[in-house]
Amino acid sequence: MNVGFIGTGNMGRILIESFIESGAIRPSFIYMTNRTIEKALLIKEIYQDVHVCETAEEVVKQSDLVFICVKPLEIHPLIKELDYLLLPNKCLISITSPIQVEQLESVVKCQVARVIPSITNRAFSGVSLVSYGKSCYEETKNKIDELLKKISKPVQIRNDVTRVSSDIVSCGPAFFSYLLQRFVDGAVEETAITKEQAVLLASEMIIGMGKLLESDMYTLPTLQNKVCVKGGVTGKGIEVLEEEVGDMFKRIFQVTHEKYNEDIKEVNLQFESIPNK
Repeated sequence: MNVGFIGTGNMGRILIESFIESGAIRPSFIYMTNRTIEKALLIKEIYQDVHVCETAEEVVKQSDLVFICVKPLEIHPLIKELDYLLLPNKCLISITSPIQVEQLESVVKCQVARVIPSITNRAFSGVSLVSYGKSCYEETKNKIDELLKKISKPVQIRNDVTRVSSDIVSCGPAFFSYLLQRFVDGAVEETAITKEQAVLLASEMIIGMGKLLESDMYTLPTLQNKVCVKGGVTGKGIEVLEEEVGDMFKRIFQVTHEKYNEDIKEVNLQFESIPNK
């Protein structure tokens, strides 16, 4: 089974590298292209057996599954360009949240799926969010699931929780790395610890906490309770967090949904201009 990638930017490259290094896809079965072809050639320098194509058309011709790893507003012209090649035996996989599988199915003849990955997939961990179109054959679903299980835990989601799921899975690492950096900065500013040592300690702490959660030894609430002794140092710190955090996370979800709805409106205008297949 050949797998194509149109777009080898941050997330496209993460998927390619993860699939290859996890053993999910042999390099010789991968066909890829990018608007700036040099980015694709950089990947080929590392994995010499991958195929770099000059055009998106060539990627589609050679591939059974085609990952579209471009910005939401670039998908409309791309579909128009590739329409004659998107036959029922192929599956188009979008990785962008504002475009629903039903929208893609309304304008292409091929099978359709949506996979929203996370940077954590680069470590063969975390979740990938999956939505399958009605056109997607069971055999194709199984193939996609097999690939994703090599690098993540695939979770099927409904359209109405797409944005919040993506906020948690895909945006979450950026949100919490920012908070962890501020945590480190506070330690450095208020004490004699060096930044290098604080980064090391904080990084190992978060890795260890993840392993505890993964092992099912603790849930988030029980983990907090185990560390937080009543009247102790941790409890004083929690009091500050309770006071300072307030509605911060509610506001995060509000603004991400506001931007998401703006993106959906722009995407809808494009898709409404395409006649049904």
